[in-house]
Amino acid sequence: MFPPTLRSVVRLASVAVATSLFCASAPSSFAEIPVKPGDKVAFLGDSITAQGWSNPAGYVKLIVAAFDANDIKIDPVPAGISGHKSNDMLARVDRDVLNKKPQWMTLSCGVNDVWHGLKGVPLNDAEAAAQTYQKRNEMEPPKGTYEKNITEIVDKALHAGVQVVILTSTPIKEENLGNDENKKLVAYNDFLRKLAKEKHLPLADLNAMFQERIKAANRPGQKIFTVDGVHMNTDGNKVMATGVLQAFGFDAAQLKKAEAAWVPLEAQAVESAKKAAEARAAKAAAKAAATPVPAK
Repeated sequence: MFPPTLRSVVRLASVAVATSLFCASAPSSFAEIPVKPGDKVAFLGDSITAQGWSNPAGYVKLIVAAFDANDIKIDPVPAGISGHKSNDMLARVDRDVLNKKPQWMTLSCGVNDVWHGLKGVPLNDAEAAAQTYQKRNEMEPPKGTYEKNITEIVDKALHAGVQVVILTSTPIKEENLGNDENKKLVAYNDFLRKLAKEKHLPLADLNAMFQERIKAANRPGQKIFTVDGVHMNTDGNKVMATGVLQAFGFDAAQLKKAEAAWVPLEAQAVESAKKAAEARAAKAAAKAAATPVPAK
């Protein structure tokens, strides 16, 4: 029997080999998915991930449904918080992920590090030295750098025996892929690709998927996959879920099963959005009715 630490190393090595074999050759039947029934899967991220859980058809909920449709019932650990950057995630990865003992963790981080400008997180030491970055508030953890923060998050997870799936960051203001934020984001995503390759981790290259689909749609200046240029609409959530599931080893047949399971979730999301709109309208009407009418 291997000791605990060695067992973790052996398990991760086996998963890495299984993943590389899947990527190298197309399976003749259903692909072997390394996630097993009962595995805990944590989803660490920002508001995109938070909404991926709170929305009935968010990408996290779609991933859970996809596993279920393929007879793999996972135990999800939602860990997305709006506004968070790599330094925030590093500060809470123990509390929100590792202390819950998952077997897997997806890592979605980078949009806010760039989008928040000088309140974001510099890519590396050179960027940190070139500009003065500001804290969001006094409670924000030390900035560090994106490269160091992400590497430490991944290393902490691997040391705890948690297998990591890295997600590249999705575009910022999808209606203008050539903007300064997306140009800056390139280096952040290149680092993620390099890190995944060096550590032999599954990679969901979501940025590349969105870039390809947005360009193919050829609708410049329009929002296709997001509600506001950043946060996902129904189609955007499906693209994210598909990319992550492919990184987990899903093949075309397994994805087809997943897509069938998503239909009722999309209907739930529509109904949920309708009720939320009605609640907002009722609240606005009540506020208006309670406001005194000025005397003429």
